[in-house]
Amino acid sequence: MRNVLSERRAEREMSQGDLAEAVGVTRQTINAIERERYDPSLELAFGLAGFFDCAIEDLFDPSEPVSTRRTVAGLTRSDGATYSASG
Repeated sequence: MRNVLSERRAEREMSQGDLAEAVGVTRQTINAIERERYDPSLELAFGLAGFFDCAIEDLFDPSEPVSTRRTVAGLTRSDGATYSASG
């Protein structure tokens, strides 16, 4: 799903690791979302929107057809839990 996470992160002069720590995921998860290889869970999307004090729609553009979305299964949160995804 198209997103503006890297732009929002750059505005705050944050690294992927800084953002990951702030929202409780790994740097690899942030990287995968920014590169549009992973669609965040609803919980993570709300967490990112809350961190940036904006609506989810301000960060993510859901207009890309579902059939072209790519997801990565098995991404691990910083608390050790695993996000599962299909695509």
